[in-house]
Amino acid sequence: MNETGAQDAAQEVDVIVAGAGQAGLSSAYHLRRSGFEPERDFVILDHAPRPGGAWQFRWPSLTYGKVHGMHSLPGMELTDADPVRPSSEVIAEYFDAYERAFGLSVRRPVDVRTVREGDGGRLLVETSAGTWSTRALINATGTWDRPFWPRYPGQETFRGRQLHTAQYPGPEEFAGQRVVVVGGGASGTQHLLEIAPYAAETTWVTRRPPVFREGPFDEGAGRAAVALVEERVRQGLAPRSVVSVTGLPLNDAVRQGIEDGVLDRLPMFDRITPDGVEWDDGRRTDADVILWATGFRAAIDHLAPLRLREPGGGIRVEGSRAVTDPRIHLVGYGPSASTIGANRAGRAAVRDIRQLLSGIPAAA
Repeated sequence: MNETGAQDAAQEVDVIVAGAGQAGLSSAYHLRRSGFEPERDFVILDHAPRPGGAWQFRWPSLTYGKVHGMHSLPGMELTDADPVRPSSEVIAEYFDAYERAFGLSVRRPVDVRTVREGDGGRLLVETSAGTWSTRALINATGTWDRPFWPRYPGQETFRGRQLHTAQYPGPEEFAGQRVVVVGGGASGTQHLLEIAPYAAETTWVTRRPPVFREGPFDEGAGRAAVALVEERVRQGLAPRSVVSVTGLPLNDAVRQGIEDGVLDRLPMFDRITPDGVEWDDGRRTDADVILWATGFRAAIDHLAPLRLREPGGGIRVEGSRAVTDPRIHLVGYGPSASTIGANRAGRAAVRDIRQLLSGIPAAA
């Protein structure tokens, strides 16, 4: 028993799955297929109000036909989806059907607040719905809850509106406004292409010149991109997204955006003023809105008591296993952040956890 008595009150399971997006559901599927029973041997905790992972929060104009690289969950294909329906609806319905088809009893909404050492080599997972004692944790909490907001001088003085991709409402809300979009990833370009027909003016700024990728993104290129991300997490550096090393696909919409001048990138501004943004060379742009399409960071603060972070800012990971604590698997982190990567990592994590648990006597 620990000092607060939490161990005695905790419900005991073999595995906790934190998160029920692509990574969490894939892991839960492989747990069940390996003989673990939901609710008896493992519990799935999800802080979202309903099935769908982060997809349920995506903006309505992101239709399923615009989604790049969405891979089906293991054991059940996503078929006959209407490409003009919002992806938030299509994928949420698919995840809901998947949970029911495989009897994955997800507990929601449950916030995982802290993971700390328990007794007898177990972990204590403290949540908004009580405490669990577990022998292993599959952390599949993703990134959506940690939007990254860069800080620039004068930011607090801006009289217009600032919002992040996580709050993007769709293009109609920007009608007649001057919009600065910050960020060189897929979200930034999608926002610009959508907003431009409505806005009075758009300006695109990025820290680095965007890299557009022509031709098909084949399996070899995909493996090479994942390997670059994997090397970072192996060194304990904060992971970059797979997209950040693949470049932006040069499709017809992007080509048209370049031709129309919508995707005419400027270097990052140096300061924000009450009325817009400025560069040190004297250039300035007036703005009503600054839209930060600046990505997300891994939602792993609840793991802080375990002291897994390296000086480089990330958690050192081999495959999906935390190098310094084999009880912890991070699925959907770094190289497994893509949907197909999450599927593969979920399977590998379950294999490793079976081996781990076979060598640790269960608590009485």
